[in-house]
Amino acid sequence: MQKIEFLATDGVKLTGIIYKSENKTENIILSIHGMSSNCLKKREDIIANYANNNNIDYFCFNNRGSELVKYNKKIINGEKQEFLGGTTYEDVLEGYEDIVGAILKLKELGYKNIYLQGHSLGCTKIVYTYNELIVEKDDVLETIKGIILLSLIDIPRTLSIYLGNKLNQYIQYAEQKESEGKKDELMPKEAFIHPISIKSFLRYARDNEEINFANYGQDKKLEKLNNIEVPLFMRWGNNKEMILQNVDELINIVNNTITNKNKDINYIDGANHSYTGKEIELAEQIIKFIKSN
Repeated sequence: MQKIEFLATDGVKLTGIIYKSENKTENIILSIHGMSSNCLKKREDIIANYANNNNIDYFCFNNRGSELVKYNKKIINGEKQEFLGGTTYEDVLEGYEDIVGAILKLKELGYKNIYLQGHSLGCTKIVYTYNELIVEKDDVLETIKGIILLSLIDIPRTLSIYLGNKLNQYIQYAEQKESEGKKDELMPKEAFIHPISIKSFLRYARDNEEINFANYGQDKKLEKLNNIEVPLFMRWGNNKEMILQNVDELINIVNNTITNKNKDINYIDGANHSYTGKEIELAEQIIKFIKSN
C-alpha cells in the first residue's frame, strides 16, 4: 500500500491509500465513502484484494466529510486555513472538488482507466460530479470508464419520511438560525441520525434540488442517472437497507428506467447497508463487472 496526499480542486488537503497490484497497471478503482465513514474499512480491504488479484489498483481516501467532526485544512495562495469539517459540517456538493482532485492526482500518477465507486452518500457525490463534468465538457470524463454505486439512497425523501410532519418545523428552526448567522450551530438531536449543523441539514432538507436524483418510483426518468453513459453497476442489500421500497420492487423500477446498455443493477441477498459479511460476494461482482466491460 502507498499513502497518497493530494489537494482537492479548491485547495483542501486530503489523504488516501493506494492498494497496488503486483504488476504495474493503468486501471484503478477510486472509492468514495459515505456519511461519517472513512477509507479504512474491511469492505475496502476485501474489494482492494480482489481488484489487485485482477491487476486493478484500488484508491480510497478520506474526503472532507470523513468522520463526524474534524478540522480540515485548505491551502489558498500558499496560505493554510482551517475550517470545521466532517459529516456534521460538510456540504455534499463540495464532494465534486474532492473527487475531481483525486482523479487529477491519479492521472498524474499514470492511471488512464478510472472506475468511480461510491457507497451511500459517496454515490450521491459521484452522480452529482459526473453530471457537473458533462455540463462543463471537462476532459476528466475521458478517464472515467465505469460507475459503481453501492446503496444509492434517496436522502431528501428518506429524511422527509424519517421526520414526518415535523420536517417543516425543523426547517423553520434551521432557517431562523440561518438568519441569525448561526449556520455552524447544531440541529436538535432528533432532527437527524447523527449530529448535524444547520447548513448541512438545510442542504438535505431544503436546498436539495441538485442531489434529489434518486427519487425511485417518483421520478419517472431518473435523468441524472440516465446521463451516465459509461458502464453502470448498482447494488443494494435487503437486510436493514436504507431504501423505501421492497428491494425487488426497487430493482424492477431502476432496471426499467435506466437506459444504459451496459448496466448491471441488482441486490445482494442478506446484505445490509454496509454489506457486512457480504464483502466477498460484493467484491466478486464488482470485479466481474469491470472485467466484462
